[in-house]
Amino acid sequence: MCSILGVFDLRPGADLVPMRPLALSLSARQRHRGPDWSGVHASCRALLVHERLAIVDPAGGSQPIRSADGALVLAVNGEIYNHRELEDALGGEYAFQSGSDCEVVNALYAHDADPGAWLDCLNGIFAFALWDEVRGRAVIARDPVGVCPLYWGHDGDGRLWVASEMKALVRLCDDVAQFPPGHWYDSANGQLHRYYRRPWREYEATVGVEVAPRELREAFERAVHRQMMSDVPYGVLLSGGLDSSLVAACAARFARRRIEDDDGSEAWWPRLHSFAIGLEGSPDLAAAQIAADALGTVHHGFTYTVEEGVDALPDVIRHIESFDVTTVRASTPMFLLARRIKAMGVKMVLSGEGSDEIFGGYLYFHKAPDARAFHEETVRKLDALHEYDCLRANKSMMAWGVEARVPFLDIEFLDVAMRMDARHKMVSTRADGTCRIEKSVLREAFAGELPDEILWRQKEQFSDGVGYGWIDGLKTLAQGQVADAELAAATERFPVNPPTTKEAYWYRRLFEDAFPGEACARTVPGGKSIACSSPVAIQWDAAFAAAADPSGRAVADIHHAAMP
Repeated sequence: MCSILGVFDLRPGADLVPMRPLALSLSARQRHRGPDWSGVHASCRALLVHERLAIVDPAGGSQPIRSADGALVLAVNGEIYNHRELEDALGGEYAFQSGSDCEVVNALYAHDADPGAWLDCLNGIFAFALWDEVRGRAVIARDPVGVCPLYWGHDGDGRLWVASEMKALVRLCDDVAQFPPGHWYDSANGQLHRYYRRPWREYEATVGVEVAPRELREAFERAVHRQMMSDVPYGVLLSGGLDSSLVAACAARFARRRIEDDDGSEAWWPRLHSFAIGLEGSPDLAAAQIAADALGTVHHGFTYTVEEGVDALPDVIRHIESFDVTTVRASTPMFLLARRIKAMGVKMVLSGEGSDEIFGGYLYFHKAPDARAFHEETVRKLDALHEYDCLRANKSMMAWGVEARVPFLDIEFLDVAMRMDARHKMVSTRADGTCRIEKSVLREAFAGELPDEILWRQKEQFSDGVGYGWIDGLKTLAQGQVADAELAAATERFPVNPPTTKEAYWYRRLFEDAFPGEACARTVPGGKSIACSSPVAIQWDAAFAAAADPSGRAVADIHHAAMP
């Protein structure tokens, strides 16, 4: 994964000389995402800058990638997991200039200049800007879920800018905003188009659909296998929860063979390393060690202190570009872990984001009144992932040049898991009166693959699992950071998404230092970020309306109440 920056609508003969150094300086603000190499394409109408993190074809594959005739120029942040299948389908009609998995985007565009005809064929995580020199046309697109970040806006002269992170555009574009996932933009007509649509978004399309445990399991195994595509050392994030442990279990099965040649040769780095972090004595560290011992990974469990986490907060908020309370809490230990991982020479990790959104793993899903409500809430949560967990995982890791991949959000796996009737995912009560735990359908599909104490471990928010003292410490410290009068006047100081707690005010103030202006504030969703604040959840249980704390422990009648 890398970073991209582009500027279009240049005035030929007037803009190129002053704009090139400006574009380079702005791109340097996100170079942490791509410390391995910098590339520039400059023409009279467009500038593209790329900061590369070399994972596939590290010796080649530099960007921006130009077609053989120089007509197409491409800058991509991301990975295209099915690039070889797509290349084979083109039958050699495009002359590839590199071994990069991303160059297939140029090839597909050369074959058909309507991106709407082929974008949905890409299985990967990506944000790209493609410049067609002949047509004078820019095409910009983002992956279906929004795993890779992308921002856009216009400068004072009306030029269009795009960048992987907001920090590159913050003082340049007064209208900076997130580019929407699952869409592409065509500068030829100024239109934004949705390309990612699925029947399963509507509950009616899922009614009565069953997915056998074996089908679900095999679909996930294929997703993990696909996403292990790498020519550099990689590992897995292992919190000891169900999701990360399943990722690790699948990865451990495939780690000895090289994915890029269809498992035909031994992997360059065949031993799977796993990583965890927490306060001393945290639940996650203990559970991660149990999972690692069972799977045989080379495990690295790191500790941090509340003081170290608090010291990092300004950097964390500057990197994640959010003031959302849950996101900041969870991003901080992840940010510290990424630094440790980077120090060990690892450039890519597999992570478990997305499972709770797909299978209703958050504890408030226990309160869902029926399958329709359950399904509609999973779709809503998936639509918001790019503002929360995907943002956290990507930016916390990429702050230190470590790429996070998310197999649960593989589009082929999504199609299997989301077409299932939600009644099979719902929590229910057995005949003996015990509760069927959340995500049972996923746990049952992998029966025997993990120790029962991991397979049936209940959901912990990541910011809880690293140690309850982390959240409690932040809330206590916030009392001394923000005066009562400041919080009372929060609406006046922060008219866009005003904070409602002292902890939220503290993070918002740190965010404003790095990202001033209302446009930046609007890129962060308002309100509380998990179950307790959802209007839908409040309909399920009115008690959620009074829950000011987004911690999973706030759902007190459910946390640690479910039994396997």
